[in-house]
Amino acid sequence: MPVEESQQEQTLEVGYERTRKSLIDRLDDWEDQGAWNEFYRTYWRLIHRVSMKAGLPNDEAFDVVQETILTIAKQWKKGKTYDAEKGSFKNWLMNVARWRIADQFRKRGKNPAAQAVATGFRFSDEESSGRGTATIERFADPNDDLEKVWNVEWSENLTRVARANVKGKVSPKQFQIFDCYVIKEWSAAKVREELGVSMAQVYLAKHRVGALMKKALESLDEQKL
Repeated sequence: MPVEESQQEQTLEVGYERTRKSLIDRLDDWEDQGAWNEFYRTYWRLIHRVSMKAGLPNDEAFDVVQETILTIAKQWKKGKTYDAEKGSFKNWLMNVARWRIADQFRKRGKNPAAQAVATGFRFSDEESSGRGTATIERFADPNDDLEKVWNVEWSENLTRVARANVKGKVSPKQFQIFDCYVIKEWSAAKVREELGVSMAQVYLAKHRVGALMKKALESLDEQKL
């Protein structure tokens, strides 16, 4: 892993732990902290990445993560949770995050950007950072831009969480074989040569880890409050 990428991951880990501890402290009188901890672990990176792509810096993106989950927790405490009859869980979570991102821009005194995030309009990079004159660029579908980003990040996030869950259920060697053969798309021959394993081990890892990944993805996709 390149040095810069490693440093970014370390920064994310620090922010993750700080936000998680603060979140749990603020939920200290609520039931089932473990469930909220798991919910946070599953969705924090998704919300964080989308927040940064909306133009927020790292620390403010973590504020959005915490406020999004706190908003959901407060609604849950009042008996107001996700309603499948009103739409998908994915879109429901997106809309909660969208308004918390808008709140963060409002705190910075960037009301036009907040309106853009809240309604689905888009700003250029210079406008989002405050370096240019704010003008709103409208799309035929106002929600198109944010939803595209969210949908891409949603799929990547589910795969990332599923891999982390499965990694602890198989041997490090078996997961390494699967990662090289399926994720990195090495040829079976290259995996055998580079990792010093047999072809049978390659195909066994593909089958076993692949089945666990499928099950983990299905479980995450069905996860609701």
